[in-house]
Amino acid sequence: MSAARMLTGDRPTGRLHLGHLVGSIANRVRLHQRYESFFIIADLHMLTTRNTREDVERVAHNAREMVTDVLAAGVEPDRATFYLQSALPEVGDLNTLFQNLVTVPRLERVPSLKEMARDAGREEMPYGLLGYPVLQAADILCVKGQVVPVGKDNAAHVEVTREIARRFNHLYGEVFPVPELIMSETPTLVGTDGSGKMSKSRGNAIALADDAATVRRKVLGMYTDPNRVRADVPGTVEGNPVFAYHDVFNPDRAQVAELKARYRAGRVGDVEVKEALVVALNRFLDPIRERRARFEDRPGLVDELIHTGTERTRDEVRRTLVEARRAMGLTGTYTQIRRRAERYRKSTVTPA
Repeated sequence: MSAARMLTGDRPTGRLHLGHLVGSIANRVRLHQRYESFFIIADLHMLTTRNTREDVERVAHNAREMVTDVLAAGVEPDRATFYLQSALPEVGDLNTLFQNLVTVPRLERVPSLKEMARDAGREEMPYGLLGYPVLQAADILCVKGQVVPVGKDNAAHVEVTREIARRFNHLYGEVFPVPELIMSETPTLVGTDGSGKMSKSRGNAIALADDAATVRRKVLGMYTDPNRVRADVPGTVEGNPVFAYHDVFNPDRAQVAELKARYRAGRVGDVEVKEALVVALNRFLDPIRERRARFEDRPGLVDELIHTGTERTRDEVRRTLVEARRAMGLTGTYTQIRRRAERYRKSTVTPA
């Protein structure tokens, strides 16, 4: 490998949103210029919470939307390898080798898994969801990823990967790098309803592909201070989603400070604060919309990027799997049996 490798990606469950952007995509845009970058379209991970026939049929469409969002956010197509997880069965083989290197109690301590099950409406956790971090370890290590940009939610998952890599290397020899986490500088973005993080499944997200009118509608409907019934009532800024978004997306710091002071003093209405946020968000999203339009004007380009990237990644994964099996001795096991079988067949052949 000529440069350190980065592995990152998302599940193809729909368009990406501002929470994805601040949680991981902004990091990817910055880092993909420095690292050899692999972007996984994690449709096998999607099956842990969405596995109906209709869910699977939407993967191709959602994958195109997701990759287009990432490109629109600033990732350069010639510096990124996009690939479809389910097109690489060798990743499943590596997952099988890894699943015996971690215990059930260890996986049960990963905090985000229960939250994922709850968000998906699951009363009980599927086996695949419990093993989500193990498959994620296979994703990262199959291309020998050395850095993984993550949001707060996935940090515990990548720590499992680090443990599996160390355990494998200890048992069988140095095969895998122990990947480093690169944390997002922005904390989890709260949803527009003020209830937990921004999430597609909760319907409280502003998509990167939303047009200006949609952004305005969503912002004007945002949760604010529930105790503030009139504009002349002093309001609370802390924990207020509208001001949280101003802090992240409004570059006019003087305007933000002035709005906060007036809000606390009861000298500005929620609508004015929200309208200022509408302007800031649309200015922020305009360059992303322009880039998206350029990629959408070239039908088939994103499919070509995914196809080419998947074929390239398949070659990498096959080499990694062979190396892992050889280190474990599994390749030698069958070779030994095959050779003895061949000798046996030759010994039983009756001379003519």
